[in-house]
Amino acid sequence: MILVPVKSLANAKQRLASVLDQPTRTELAQAMLFDVLETLATWTNRPEVGIVTSDSFAIDLARRFEFQVIPDNANRSETDAIEMATKVCESRDVDSTLVIPGDIPLIKANELEQILEAAPVEGSVLVPAADGRGTNAAWRRPAGLFPLRFGNDSFKPHLAAAQATGKPCIVIKLTGIGLDVDNPAELQRLISHPGNTRTQSLLRNWQRDHRLVAWEAETL
Repeated sequence: MILVPVKSLANAKQRLASVLDQPTRTELAQAMLFDVLETLATWTNRPEVGIVTSDSFAIDLARRFEFQVIPDNANRSETDAIEMATKVCESRDVDSTLVIPGDIPLIKANELEQILEAAPVEGSVLVPAADGRGTNAAWRRPAGLFPLRFGNDSFKPHLAAAQATGKPCIVIKLTGIGLDVDNPAELQRLISHPGNTRTQSLLRNWQRDHRLVAWEAETL
């Protein structure tokens, strides 16, 4: 099962607060989530998708794409949400989970296929963020093979936890999945990257309307 944790989008992307106000950050987070879920919806023969959230926008979007909603009523953290959702999967006898974030708008279906093609019979596949610090995709079989602990520097702990199971752990670097948006420099990379996703169009419109002047000054 594919699990996409979505925390409250009304408070999204706090690390961009120096260049974008909260309503703008929320709009950005919504656009990124739309891009991610739209890609999942177009992926032929994909596993079932579960959106782990209590956010109303995310719930509406999940229903639009006919994805499951796994209610995250506690709404504490991405780590807690995935721990809860993993237990739900185990209770349903789901044999594997693929966890991806909702802020990787350049994600492509063929990259997701690569993850499943590389997956061992038992073990894990990890996709690091472009900076090598975060984890932008984590596949596990069995579903709860090891706990996931998300944060700014989650990749090395995840790799260590995966290797400690004694099962194969495959690491794949993927360009689209690797680019998340947590700082102003990543906004620039997203704008400059080839493509015309909803998020890229939004950012390019903001740039043309001079809404990103403070951000541009910060990245110079």
